[in-house]
Amino acid sequence: MSLNISEENLSTYDNTNKKTEEIVVRQYDEEKDKLAVEELEGQCDFGQRGQPSLFTDLMGDPISRIRNLPLHVMLVAEYGNDGDIVGVIRGCIKTVTRGNNGSTPCPVYVKIAYVLGLRVSSHHRRLGIGTKLVENLEEWSKINGAKYAYMATDSSNEASIKLFISKCNYAKFRTPSVLVQPVHAHYKPVASDIAIVRVSPQLSESFYRRIFANSEFFPKDIDHILDNKLNFGTFMAVPKKTLLNWDPKSGSFPTTFAILSVWNTKEVYKLQVRGVSSLKYACCLGTRVLDSWMPWLRVPSIPNIFKMFGFYLLYGIHMEGKDGPRLMKSLYALAHNMGRNDKECRLLVSEVGFDDPIKEAIPRWNKFSWGDLWCMKKLDVNELSKDDNWMESQVSNSSSVIFVDPRDF
Repeated sequence: MSLNISEENLSTYDNTNKKTEEIVVRQYDEEKDKLAVEELEGQCDFGQRGQPSLFTDLMGDPISRIRNLPLHVMLVAEYGNDGDIVGVIRGCIKTVTRGNNGSTPCPVYVKIAYVLGLRVSSHHRRLGIGTKLVENLEEWSKINGAKYAYMATDSSNEASIKLFISKCNYAKFRTPSVLVQPVHAHYKPVASDIAIVRVSPQLSESFYRRIFANSEFFPKDIDHILDNKLNFGTFMAVPKKTLLNWDPKSGSFPTTFAILSVWNTKEVYKLQVRGVSSLKYACCLGTRVLDSWMPWLRVPSIPNIFKMFGFYLLYGIHMEGKDGPRLMKSLYALAHNMGRNDKECRLLVSEVGFDDPIKEAIPRWNKFSWGDLWCMKKLDVNELSKDDNWMESQVSNSSSVIFVDPRDF
């Protein structure tokens, strides 16, 4: 990927502001910046003061979270005469659906930028560094053809929300739910009258393009996702009796089914929960020991999330027909057992629209789950185009279905 932005575009500041004058934003240079960025990332745990925090380990690859998108960039902020790296931001551009209420027979696509991985050193806050990083990423996005930019954050992250809404003029857009299920030591059975079929990437692409044609954020390059080595496969659950009258290779849908894909995020980054009391740690350990010794009890054990761990992201989640919820639960049992056989996988994670009916069929622990907030901004307010109404008329008339790109997670 070539970065079509000049150093001048990356460093245009108000010379009357001394604090801003000392900030230089430029493209990340792996050979020059890797160690400094890793040190900065290591200082940034997520969590409230006095509460357990979540640490992210990018495993020696600062651009791992955007590497799987063809058009991406990472910017760093230098501050002071020594040029210390005090902030980073990542971004990528892709073409996605903007939702369709059925007024047109074909999906409506728009080019959009995703903003992620914003970090600012705790010793250099309130200097405008975060704002400058966002502004420069937006400039890069516009130069590369993006019409909108969006970001996602925990709905309780007041600092992030304040930065993007109050200072960068983003608007609250969608409030999806992140649903988390622990991977236990015991095996989850699949009902004997349910068949689970592995669907080829080519057929999965065909299915998904039809299923999510009217959804929001469905990526045009879904074929690249399904062919990616991080994709463990797409699986469809159907009643066994359906197999007598349905050929998966025909391209048609059975009368009732559930479908999802499994993405291996643990090869991109790992997580660790820090700051838990000794008593809580001991209680969690006790549940795992009991579950391991007596798996037939199916104790809802808490996995060891206090050491580095990975998780599987389940995406492309859809169901139809009267047996849909039961079939969906069987797919989650399959994914759970896949994670159970993987020593590094401790959680199953899904993200769906707040009002998506499928939400009720997804197994999760509410204590581990949370509400997300997606904020969006139109990058060129002066440009008139056919997609101008996405943030306006679609707010009330949008589909409840959001497709979550696993590369964004």
